[in-house]
Amino acid sequence: MTPATPAATAYGHWIGGTWCTPEKGHYPVVNPATEEVVGEAPEAAPAEVADAVTAAQAAQDGWSRTAPRERAAVLDRMAELILEHKEELVPLLQAETGATLRVTSAMQLPTAAERFRRYARGALEPDTVPLAPRPVAASPLAPGGLLGAVAVRRPVGVIGCITSYNFPVVNLAGKVAPALAMGNTVVAKPAPQDPLCCLLLGPLLREAGLPDGAFNVVTGSGPAAGEALVAHPGVGMVSFTGSTAVGKKIAEAAGRSMKRTLMELGGKGAAIVLGDADGAVLRSAIGAVGSVWSFHSGQICTAPARVLVQRALYERVVAGLQRYAESLTVGSPVDNSTVVGPLISAAQRDRVEAYIAGARAQGARIVVGGTRPDLRPGFYVGPTLIADATPDMAVAREEIFGPVVVALPFDDEDEAVHIANGTPYGLHDYVFGSDTARAWALAARLTSGNVAINTAQRHPETPFGGFKESGIGRDGGSFGLHAYSELQSVVWSS
Repeated sequence: MTPATPAATAYGHWIGGTWCTPEKGHYPVVNPATEEVVGEAPEAAPAEVADAVTAAQAAQDGWSRTAPRERAAVLDRMAELILEHKEELVPLLQAETGATLRVTSAMQLPTAAERFRRYARGALEPDTVPLAPRPVAASPLAPGGLLGAVAVRRPVGVIGCITSYNFPVVNLAGKVAPALAMGNTVVAKPAPQDPLCCLLLGPLLREAGLPDGAFNVVTGSGPAAGEALVAHPGVGMVSFTGSTAVGKKIAEAAGRSMKRTLMELGGKGAAIVLGDADGAVLRSAIGAVGSVWSFHSGQICTAPARVLVQRALYERVVAGLQRYAESLTVGSPVDNSTVVGPLISAAQRDRVEAYIAGARAQGARIVVGGTRPDLRPGFYVGPTLIADATPDMAVAREEIFGPVVVALPFDDEDEAVHIANGTPYGLHDYVFGSDTARAWALAARLTSGNVAINTAQRHPETPFGGFKESGIGRDGGSFGLHAYSELQSVVWSS
């Protein structure tokens, strides 16, 4: 599985089932905790992106006509291989992402393997919807008769998959597995900050039995590789996870050639704590909101980064969150006692700190955090709780993508809904209350693609995606198969 490139830590593009030395050389991938170079990723030229698309086009017809059981076997075997190579992949993935060992070992590779297993089963799901026969009268168009029809899901073709830095392998597996299950081929362009494990999926899929060219990976330090992939006429669909700003640019470029898009973009999740929340529900709410700090340092698009609390419980919840934040250990992600590790880069750390400074300048109360931890090297921001913010403040409206929670009080449900819906986003919200019927009714008023009641867990079969500027389309479960296919109607005369 070692990349065949000039140096042991230098990787090539994965194109057509082989490592390809990049003509533009490499760029460094930096460990966010140590600021040391983890490896050298290839810098893609437009011609290399075109080569990857050509390889995917060449493989697509054969792969699409492969029996579903054969596709399922490849995906099942890929799940096994990911876990078999865990000892090799976990340290690299942890080093390039800065995620804690607990998150990397428990929620990165095992989840990626499960996604391949899920879509191995998905490859065997029926792809044909029978429609009732209809008698049709004769017309100038054709003779009358009894017409039969079906709707069939067909592959789109070559899928361009552009992924985010927070969960690189999991995110890519969630795109590649359903795309391959449906008979598509893939050109992947991982996030520039941590693409190395994504590159290593190439030889693993080849070992699993995937035909050469059906999965390709190109990388780059800037936007050029992704732009070339989106613009290529051989790409039939672009699946993107990342910021709303970049998603808008991709959608605009893809629209010029009517490419299909699946967009999972930013979020500013609201956790609404109703006044009837009892002790157990309050503990659940505090734990869920605390995950903004304890789960990958808040670098999660679904994070409940705003907690909206009915006024009678507001100070109680703020005090509970303060205790939670102060109990967390910030430090090296390879230390098993660490809960909060670094952010992905110095630029992201500086961006998060600027939001905190802005809130302080606007009069918000910094309950916990707000200063840089005394840790060198590494790109650290401590768990930060901001109280008494107003809904119009940037920290309450914009996605921060860091370990920052903003607490806002409300008086009644109408005000809670107004605040929760008052951002451009609509990805994932949460409702906590002892009366679950009341919480269910409140969920219907939230312009959000996902609403969790009294939990932060997700059901793996639900459709995942957002309203408004949080994205377009849905994946997850069988909906992922729908996302990576087109419906074709077939009609015949009986």
